[in-house]
Amino acid sequence: MADDWSDGAHLTGAAYFGTEVRAWRTDRGLSQRELGEKATYGQQYVAKVEAGERLASPEFAEACDRVFGTPGMFARLRERVARRGYPDWFEPYVRLEQRATVILSYNPTLVMGMLQTEAYAHAVFRKAHPRDDLDVTAEKVARRLKRRQVMEVENPPLLWVVLDESCLRHTIGSPEVMHEQLAHLLRMADTPHVTLQIFPFKSGAPATHLPFVVLKFADGESDVLYVEDPVSGQVIDSPQTVADANVTYDRLRADALSPEESLALIRDVMKEWTR
Repeated sequence: MADDWSDGAHLTGAAYFGTEVRAWRTDRGLSQRELGEKATYGQQYVAKVEAGERLASPEFAEACDRVFGTPGMFARLRERVARRGYPDWFEPYVRLEQRATVILSYNPTLVMGMLQTEAYAHAVFRKAHPRDDLDVTAEKVARRLKRRQVMEVENPPLLWVVLDESCLRHTIGSPEVMHEQLAHLLRMADTPHVTLQIFPFKSGAPATHLPFVVLKFADGESDVLYVEDPVSGQVIDSPQTVADANVTYDRLRADALSPEESLALIRDVMKEWTR
C-alpha cells in the first residue's frame, strides 16, 4: 500500500484507486460488505470500485479515510486519479494536445469533444454506454469538458475544425440540446483562436470518411496524427503517414465552406432546431 502514483502507471485511474481500497480493506481484515456498511455504501458498490469498474465518489473516498484512519489520503488519491481518469490509450494524446500550438480536427459524425456542450456530451456517452450508472456518465462528461482548458490558457493553440454537415443535423439528445450545441459552436468560432468550417453535403464524397486529428508543435517538433477505432486510439508519428494526413486535411478544407459561409449555415440549421 502506497500513495505512489508511479506504481500504478499501467492501470486506469479507477483501477489504481480500487487496488488501494482492496489492499487497505484486506489489511484491516474487512470484507467488502463490512467496508460498505462502515462507509454507508453497498457491497456491490465496493466490489465495482475495487474492480476498477467505476471511479469512487468523493464521499466514498472520504469514508475510506475515516474507516482506515488515513487522514485525507484517499481523498487526495481520488482527486489525482480523477484528473488522470482518461482511458490508458487516450492519455498520450491528451498530454500532446496540451502542448500543441495547432490542432487540426476533422469530424464526420459528431462535434469534436473539445467543442461539445455538457448536454451534448452526456447524450453521446449515454448512447454509447446506456448501462453505465449516471455518476459514471457524469465523470466521463466532466473529463471531456475539462479538455476545454487547453483553449483557456494565455496563449492557446490555433484550433481548426472541419465538421461534416451531418454533425449539425443528427439529433443528439434532443432539439434543445442541438440548438444549444450549435449556439456554442458559434460562440467558439467567434474567438480568435478557433476556425470552424462545415463540409457540406453538396461537396460530395470527402477525402476521407474517418475522423482524425493532426497536432503541430513549436520549436521544430514533428507533427503527430491521432486516429481512433471503435475500441481504442493511437498516436502516429510516422513522417509519411502524418504528411499524408496533412494533405488530406488540406483537401477537406478546400472542399468545405468558407468560415463565413459555415457560420451562416450553422445559424440556418439552428432555426430548424427551434421549429
